Amino acid sequence: MKISRTLLQRIVLGGDRSLTLSELNGVSTGSLDVTLSLTEESREKVEKARRLVDHHVESGNVVYGLTTGFGKLKNVVISRENLPKLQENLVLSHCCGVGEPMPLEEVRIAQILRLNGLTQGHSGIRLSLVEFMVRLFNKGFVPFVPRKGSVGASGDLAPLSHMAAAYMGHGQAYLVAEGKEPVLMTATEALAAIGEEPVALDAKEGLAMINGTEIMKATAVLTVLRAQRLLVSADAVAALSLEALMGTATPFDDRLAALKGDPGHRATSWNMRQILAESEVLSSHADCDRVQDPYSLRCIPIVHGAVKTAVDHVTTVLEREINSVTDNPIIFPDTKEIISAGHFHGMPISMTMDYLSTSLCTLANISERRTEQLVNPDLSRMPGFLAPNPGLDSGYMIAQVTSAALCSENKVLAHPSSVDTIPTSANQEDHVSMGTHAARKAREILENTEHVVSIEMLCAAQGREFNKDLGEGKGTTKLVEIVRSVIPPLEGDRFTYPDMEAAVELIRSGAVCDSLADACDMKIKMDFV
Repeated sequence: MKISRTLLQRIVLGGDRSLTLSELNGVSTGSLDVTLSLTEESREKVEKARRLVDHHVESGNVVYGLTTGFGKLKNVVISRENLPKLQENLVLSHCCGVGEPMPLEEVRIAQILRLNGLTQGHSGIRLSLVEFMVRLFNKGFVPFVPRKGSVGASGDLAPLSHMAAAYMGHGQAYLVAEGKEPVLMTATEALAAIGEEPVALDAKEGLAMINGTEIMKATAVLTVLRAQRLLVSADAVAALSLEALMGTATPFDDRLAALKGDPGHRATSWNMRQILAESEVLSSHADCDRVQDPYSLRCIPIVHGAVKTAVDHVTTVLEREINSVTDNPIIFPDTKEIISAGHFHGMPISMTMDYLSTSLCTLANISERRTEQLVNPDLSRMPGFLAPNPGLDSGYMIAQVTSAALCSENKVLAHPSSVDTIPTSANQEDHVSMGTHAARKAREILENTEHVVSIEMLCAAQGREFNKDLGEGKGTTKLVEIVRSVIPPLEGDRFTYPDMEAAVELIRSGAVCDSLADACDMKIKMDFV
């Protein structure tokens, strides 16, 4: 992920404001140079909570997480001189992650989210540590974090420990800089390269840094942002398929949407009308011999609309969660209370990511069915598999097979993680969320679905080559233009893989969304409901 310095964005943490998903979009794509800053109010809150921690430590009070061991060892009291070592041991012993590293954009989002929770003044860490973490983010310091090892309660302990350990000079870290590929080195080397030294933790701080749900939330944020772009693209691709198949736009009548009452349905119908505006295919139905279109065309508002409504709900939950305090124990400095609870439990993320996964499966399923309509000569009235010379050429025969394979893989991945649990920590942590699993699976389903929709886009664009005498709509004209800017029409079989990669990049990059906004005078509904 290269960082572009051409666009700048400052995210202010703390105070009465709430972080939004849209603010994290630049981090998720690497398109913005994002810097962090703190409000004076957040500084005061952090210092106030820390004073309460210092009071209990200096008084020798027995308080879980401050002067005791953790989990099953909660009854072991730790002496004052060993409290820094306790926090160091906690972080290092919990660095048990395995597998491939998390993508850098996910780690950078996790860094922001962890700070967003810590700056609310209920975690008890020193202001100097918060300022240190802000400086490291702004200097392009990104910890190396293995993807696997969290059960989603007591928070994302293993991956967050790897993140905290890098701040302490252990493990590895990336440095990201303007227009350059990230460089991986030891955390100590990375800190030295940016003029910083490893941090030494004090009472409560190790626990505050690792006891949260920021890893699952970071993956969820990136997945939801990409899903939002995909949904708009899917409407445009469906419209192009409808034109290629000589379908009708009557199911997109706003009166029908009003009767249904679903805001996602109404947004989809609106988008379809805008994208298909001025299409000559629609007027060709005056003497059409078809009575009805197949469900994959006729039910676009119902199905795409249901997915939009689901994504809107997931977005609402996620924006609430990214602004929540999720560590333990939680400090209330105004009443001088320190309360142990379970805010680190990731079930709100786990359940919503499962919901997102099944919703994206449905989007892929209906897209693949439209691809089948396009390539099947018995259904499309076009050459078999959209090949210029069927028989000699196979056309997009196997592209549809790939789409079908991805849809079936999605169905396996969609098994809900939130219904699973396994006791850990000598049964002290006897119910867990598997929220990180749910978020990772949702991202994998999203990536499969992006491919499925892009395969439909390839086939729909090729289908329009066989009825070019009828002009496209305003949005579909633009869609064909951007497809043809990178993928020429099939004039015979060729190495297909580059075409498929180019197609999915048009969707992932936001190029399809951007082109629709321009073609339709910004009338496309990007916010769904």
